[in-house]
Order: sequence, then structure tokens, then C-alpha cells
Amino acid sequence: MRRLTIGSLLLAAALLFILPHFMNRQSPAKFGYATSTVRLYLHQENKIKKIQLEEYLIGVVAAEMPAEFPLEALKAQAVAARTYAVKRMGAGGVANPLHPGADLCDDHRHGQAWLSREELKERWGTLYYYKYFYKVKTAVDETRGEVLTYQEQLIDPAYHAACGGKTENSEDVWKFQVPYLRSVPCPYEDDPQSVQAVSISLEQVDQALGTTLAAVPVSGNKAAGEMKVIERTSSGRPKTLVVDGQQFPAVAVRDLLGLRSTNFTWKLQDGSITFTTTGYGHGVGMCQYGAKGMAEHGYTYRAILGHYYSGVEITGLEN
Repeated sequence: MRRLTIGSLLLAAALLFILPHFMNRQSPAKFGYATSTVRLYLHQENKIKKIQLEEYLIGVVAAEMPAEFPLEALKAQAVAARTYAVKRMGAGGVANPLHPGADLCDDHRHGQAWLSREELKERWGTLYYYKYFYKVKTAVDETRGEVLTYQEQLIDPAYHAACGGKTENSEDVWKFQVPYLRSVPCPYEDDPQSVQAVSISLEQVDQALGTTLAAVPVSGNKAAGEMKVIERTSSGRPKTLVVDGQQFPAVAVRDLLGLRSTNFTWKLQDGSITFTTTGYGHGVGMCQYGAKGMAEHGYTYRAILGHYYSGVEITGLEN
């Protein structure tokens, strides 16, 4: 288990006493989508399904976060997922060029994952289905109509599985500086599979990146020496790399090589490069395993959201 630094302990103390008071403030309701219908594109069926927002959110929370997580973490996920959905519903479908006529889809690569009740039964099995379904439903019901706003505007509530101890600033990943997506310490992130190693042959690296590492005779760690970090993010992750003389954003390397995160190191080993990654996902916004850890240490969903989304308020939707 990761040891907490003194700074993390001080942060935890501050969060415990300050954030609950801060996040209890509610600004006036400005968004009238609490009982709206989501137009959801289903990839497997190739059709658009109409579903009530709060019902849709049950399938999102269950798909995006393990139902075993504490209720307060699931509630934080519900508010983030609702915010994401309502913002796109307000665009009237025009913000979804991949699926015309739909507000959202069920593919996590395009936004948020979603699972039907039948799929949840298959995932959880009959024994646990009702237990987990009603736990997730409780998280959605107890946050009904709540969304995240910054300066009275809906936010883009980025979230990811595990940050590895510190989240990222938005501009270090997506080029755009967003005031509420700031790097923050994550003292309670405890993903048991946070650190993983994967070996990729030089030929596969070359094919993915368009480099020629395998074509050059390797002496010692020469191929590994052809890959170096030239810029790091505020959290210390690689931001920009040079590979075989070519410059790459670390995000592109992660995506092209299928790595779990940009928080990686590497070494040459028998004609392949072994990457060791820490965390899972882009690292921006709410860390789901960090939310789990905070909930286990007594923080409410309001405190969790206030920690990961700087300066936001929880706003109630109009019914």
C-alpha cells in the first residue's frame, strides 16, 4: 500500500474540514433536463434508443465504476456522468457527428460506457445483480438532478480509472488549459493493478510509430537510447518524447502502443522494449480509484468532487 507523505496527510485534513462546507453551496438551478429523455445510440443494435436520463445514468455508473466501490464514490460518479450527459443533451445532438440524431452512445471510447439491465445481469450474475443494481440506483437517486458547474456553466467532467498518485493538468494532455481540471494530489488511490509491465517488440514499435529502431543494429541499450523524454508534465509524467529522431506527444505514444497511461518508463530487453506503466487512463479530472479511497476514508461525494474538480459547484437541475 502506498505510504502517505506529510503533505498528503495535511491535504487530507484540509479536505475533511473545508471541502464539505464549500461543496454544500448550491447555485440556482439553470438547466431544465432532470426528467429529459436521452437519445442513446447502441452500437451493437445500430439504433437509437430513447431512455429517461436518470435510468440512463444507472447503466453508465454501473459500466464506468465497479459496483463494489463505496456508495459515496458511486454518487460522485453519478454526478459526473449526469453532467457529461446533460451538457451533450443541451447541444440537441449536433455535438455527436459520429451518430447523427443521438445525444450519446454506449461506447466508452466516444464518451461514456453504458450497459443495459440484461448486460448487467450477465456481468454480475443473478446472485449479485439485485444487490449491485439497487446500490447503483441508490447512488443515482440520492444525487438526482445534480450536476457540476463552473461559473454557472456545465463542466466537462473528465475522469479516469487510476492516476498513480497525482492527477494531470488538462493542458498537459489535451493542449487546452481548463480552470477546473487542475493537477491535484491523490493520496488514497489504491488500484491493486496500478503498476504493470508490457513488452513490445521493436518491429511492433516501428510499425506503430513509423520509426526504424529494429533496422539499426542494437548494441547494448542503443535502441532504448533512441527514445528519450524531452518534456515532462507538472506531475512528472512524460509529456513529449523523441523516438528515433522523431518527436511525439506522450499521449500519442500511449495510444499508438496501447499503453495503460503516459506515466511510463522503459528498457530494452532482447529485441523488445518493456514499458512499465503506473495508473490507468489519461489522468485528468476525477481518479476513480482515488474516489474509492477517499470514500473509504470518510469523505462525502461532495468532498470528492470538490477535490478533483477545482472551484466547481453542485447545481440542481430544474424538474
